[in-house]
Amino acid sequence: MTMQAGALNRRIRIERRLEGEDAAGQPQEAWDPTPVAEVWANVKGATGMASIRQTSPQDNVAASVNSYSIRIRYREGIDDGMRVVLSGVPFDIKQVRMDYAGREWTDLVCEQGGNDG
Repeated sequence: MTMQAGALNRRIRIERRLEGEDAAGQPQEAWDPTPVAEVWANVKGATGMASIRQTSPQDNVAASVNSYSIRIRYREGIDDGMRVVLSGVPFDIKQVRMDYAGREWTDLVCEQGGNDG
């Protein structure tokens, strides 16, 4: 069973965090302007699955976090340190699920509203 092109109806960009340090010796906090990939995807939100999460223990501030499943054609080289950008909105990649048997799809389990996503 092959993946239908019509189901892939959203254009996304996959980005990685820059490595290294800034002039003060602190870790980089920026995203690489050159994307890992720009691909077509199918984006599904988990209806009714938004959760409230505390952003950090010392802040005692809650943030609404929404979960999404973003399916793309089979692609290796994506990991949970990357993010997806859809229409200018960032989504943190939390898990990557691969179709190793059929090599047809890769699912990116993402959250929006937490840190960079």
